[in-house]
Amino acid sequence: MPIWKTIPLRLIALAQRYPGTIAAFGFASGVVSFFTVERHEAFASVIAAVMLLSWIWLVLEQALRQRIAQRFGWTIPTPLLRYGTQMIHQEGLFFVLPFLYTATTWNSGQALFTGLVGAAALAALVDPLYFRWLSTRRWVFLTYHTFTLFVVLLTALPLVLHITTGSSYKLALGVAVLLSFPSLSELVALEARWRKWAVGALMLALGTGGWLLRLWVPPATLWLTEVAIATSMDSRNMEAGESLRTVTPAQMRDQGIYAYTAINAPLGLEEHIYHVWLRDGSEMDRIALDIRGGGKEGYRAWTHKRNFPADPRGRWQVKVVTDTGQMIGTLRFRVAGDDAPAPPVSPASETVIHAHADVGPAAVVGRPGVAQSGVDLRAP
Repeated sequence: MPIWKTIPLRLIALAQRYPGTIAAFGFASGVVSFFTVERHEAFASVIAAVMLLSWIWLVLEQALRQRIAQRFGWTIPTPLLRYGTQMIHQEGLFFVLPFLYTATTWNSGQALFTGLVGAAALAALVDPLYFRWLSTRRWVFLTYHTFTLFVVLLTALPLVLHITTGSSYKLALGVAVLLSFPSLSELVALEARWRKWAVGALMLALGTGGWLLRLWVPPATLWLTEVAIATSMDSRNMEAGESLRTVTPAQMRDQGIYAYTAINAPLGLEEHIYHVWLRDGSEMDRIALDIRGGGKEGYRAWTHKRNFPADPRGRWQVKVVTDTGQMIGTLRFRVAGDDAPAPPVSPASETVIHAHADVGPAAVVGRPGVAQSGVDLRAP
């Protein structure tokens, strides 16, 4: 047998003998890419391109294998193809996991998404699960591959194209919805004239659901490094006062509340970042920090809220979100204590917004309200 025909068989035997090597390499490359993220655009490009090409191969696998057999008189062994896709899945999933692990807000629904990615990576490691159940069911296998491609694009697109996390999410979701067509076509068992409408409706539902659940998907290249809820702020040194978990209504009325966040953005930050103030799940204020230029190592930002309800007691959150609604992180605190209600804030006093920036241009926009906000383009 010619040596070029024995090479695939040797590769299969090597993969069977050392099944964890590929996964270990994928995880190691992901960790290295995480710590040197700005230097791995080429590697991310390769990962994304291989994922896309392998999806095309999976869809056209039977026709391509027949063409190769007619052309070269040799059929590609099915085990070789499956080991190849297993290697691609392991490399892709373990490449993105370090990014998602760091960016995930674990006390939110994002933990479910990252957990699902971890489960997909585990499935690629367990040979009986991968080869005997996953790869033998075509529509399940295509769905699994499309989900993996979606996750890889979320991380790779900001690295490759240097676009915002919102644009990356839209593009990755659009690609995933389009590539879901073969899986949904095989899943829907209807007559041909009705199948296209049913598949179209399912694709629309998939895209709508993916967009509505974007809050649960971590922005892979943005994460919080420092947070604080405080009643004082050193704006010159961009340092918050004592971090609090419980605040009294009197403190809120007398001093207001500062929400301080330090955002790590290795690829730079050129998009709207909002501090969304919520009380018992209801939005009370949304203040946008429009930051542009400089500071790839990170950004410090604060908002100072003074307009509160007459009785502000309850559970409060300050969500840090992008302009497309992806959550970078959340701060939680509780208001409890004295019962004396404060007088309502007159509408005339809800007109002042102040901005502060230490380095570089900055602008702060938001709906009228007694609030202050500031950004620092230095590294946290």
